Amino acid sequence: MIISNETEKIILQLQQNEVTEQAIYLNLSKRVKSQTERDTLKRIGDEEGVHSEIWRRYTNKNLKANKFKVFIYTLLSIIFGYTFAIKIMERSEKDAQDIYSKLITEVPEAKTIYQEEEAHEMVLISLLNEERLQYVGSMVLGLNDALVELTGTLAGLSFALQNNKLVALSGLITGISATLSMASSEYLSARSEGDSNALKSSLYTGIMYIFAVILLVLPYLLLPRDNYIQALIIMLVIVVLIIFVFTYYISVAKDLPFKKRFVEMAVISLSVAALSFLVGIVVKHFLGIDV
Repeated sequence: MIISNETEKIILQLQQNEVTEQAIYLNLSKRVKSQTERDTLKRIGDEEGVHSEIWRRYTNKNLKANKFKVFIYTLLSIIFGYTFAIKIMERSEKDAQDIYSKLITEVPEAKTIYQEEEAHEMVLISLLNEERLQYVGSMVLGLNDALVELTGTLAGLSFALQNNKLVALSGLITGISATLSMASSEYLSARSEGDSNALKSSLYTGIMYIFAVILLVLPYLLLPRDNYIQALIIMLVIVVLIIFVFTYYISVAKDLPFKKRFVEMAVISLSVAALSFLVGIVVKHFLGIDV
């Protein structure tokens, strides 16, 4: 099979991608609970192996999976779920698919592989039914409420108390109480709607809320008691990072727009923080309280 040097380089890259993706799919198939999804992932992984074998006939090279990539996607699946990991991988695969059309003249099999890669997309969309994505509404509720409420509370207390340890103490008490309140409210709301998974909904809400509480209070616990301005700034940076990561996760896993949702959530949280900080200044001034 005679091919140009440029084509050989492209095929070598595609072969490496197929070998690595086969390892990722087979690895993910061992981690999912549903037998149907496990079998589907394994089948797709096997097809990736067939594709890599086709490319090997042109390159005459035996390649091994990129262990770092396999590790990264496995880690992503553990942290964010296999839906997120697969969709991130499929996004990068779309870029590779654009190359196939350029190979058809020299490599007839490229058209078949391209069609099979397209079929992967449809299969994946139909199989992805990850449990955590069924509770995105509860997760959003817990995180949004925690970020808006606690950001405002900590910002107001930062100037009113001007003591990181007191702010941390107040924030933890408020955050833990609010976590229990939100989780129980979500449970009662879900139960009233006849949801048989009301307990799971409340747990997802509570977990996201307490997760935000811990991260936002952390700067006040770690910094010296007088560095309340630095703690406030770090806390606000953490807020933006949490919003960025969570919004990106939802946008990828649920195929939703990212930019609009991120800006909206960030503006609301930071605006509440600014207003609460001003409230802290006003209250401290008019009440004449000096802690």
